[in-house]
Amino acid sequence: MPLYEHVFLARQDLAQAQVDALAENATKIIEDNGGKVAKTETWGLRSLAYRIAKNRKAHYVMLDVDAPAQAIAELERQTNINEDVIRFLTLRVDEHEKGPSAMMRRSERDRGDRGDRGDRGDRGDRGDRGDRGGCGFRREEEGVE
Repeated sequence: MPLYEHVFLARQDLAQAQVDALAENATKIIEDNGGKVAKTETWGLRSLAYRIAKNRKAHYVMLDVDAPAQAIAELERQTNINEDVIRFLTLRVDEHEKGPSAMMRRSERDRGDRGDRGDRGDRGDRGDRGDRGGCGFRREEEGVE
């Protein structure tokens, strides 16, 4: 069977339990149509690049799906009807990514980097910067009235 990645964005005002219910509903649709969901990742509430239907943020969820084309068509039909889903995208892939997706690796890396921000290390002696007063322009004394 073909392999797919299905990502959907749910409205920002939904609770996490409601987002999980949407993911379970998508899994049930796939399984009822002869497919299976290999992995489900919830990427959390993230900012959007631009407003979509008055939403500035959305809950992101990704499903790794192994299903026939009819199951994907039914999933997309049901997702399109659902008012809680503001966008979705389904891509056919050659193989599923092993381990966490790039988005999950990125969020783990970001959590680890937070303590290091602002630390530039030893900058050494910068030396004398001279007289920094005035307007910043050097004026020659001759010819200036």
